[in-house]
Amino acid sequence: MRRTLLAATAVIALVGAGAFVLAQTQPQHGPGHGMPMMPGHGSAAHGATPVPADASPATRAFVAANDRMHRDMAITYSGHTDRDFVTGMIPHHQGAIDMARIVLEHGRDPEVRALAEAVIREQEREIAQMRAILGRLPAR
Repeated sequence: MRRTLLAATAVIALVGAGAFVLAQTQPQHGPGHGMPMMPGHGSAAHGATPVPADASPATRAFVAANDRMHRDMAITYSGHTDRDFVTGMIPHHQGAIDMARIVLEHGRDPEVRALAEAVIREQEREIAQMRAILGRLPAR
């Protein structure tokens, strides 16, 4: 009986230690995201995404647009779900517009350029709609 108890205790200790080691080796997740933190996807406290010295002008522009979008999406939450959603989505949509403009400046593929033009049109329309919604929603 005592041997069985010692064996069971040893198995439990090994399983527990293995789970602890596994948990320590898993990627860390961003607050509230359930997703691993990606460069440029953190808050402003994480700083700008490093850009290789040999990066193209388009890559530099994409990184800057992405960093700006994520910084601007780090809103102060009001506790009002609708307001918080719209407030966070405006910079998200602006980021899409900024990236689409980079495509129009640097891209060559006609289909991608047409898609970028459509993104700009639709996202600008939705930003106007969201600003109007913010104008009528209570602050809290």
